[in-house]
Amino acid sequence: MFSASVRAGAASSSRLQCRSLATAASSSSTAPSEPLTHFRITLRRSAISLPSNIKGTLAALGIHRRLQTVYHRHTADIAGKILTVKELVTVENVPESAVRTKLEQRQDRKSSRGYEVAGSKLDSEL
Repeated sequence: MFSASVRAGAASSSRLQCRSLATAASSSSTAPSEPLTHFRITLRRSAISLPSNIKGTLAALGIHRRLQTVYHRHTADIAGKILTVKELVTVENVPESAVRTKLEQRQDRKSSRGYEVAGSKLDSEL
């Protein structure tokens, strides 16, 4: 059995660790040149067996599958939707230049061809 003081000490150390990680992340990014205007929202946990209002909120955000990322402008209604599903998603503030379309995201995930064409015999014979 753990005593209450041991549990409290462990909880405070984990809070301290989280706080130090948060400050390290914020201090590493020095004064961005662009204003942060968009949310990058990624669904990390599945919505299976959750109430229909949670699933509806995810659909309203445009998220349909796990690990899908969408971008939304900073607005009050989007912030409220994020708060509704905050346990399921990760949210980052990004500048407008970091916003990626679905096509750009698909191209980033696409693997390389695995080879390069160095030359062709047909070109050298002509």
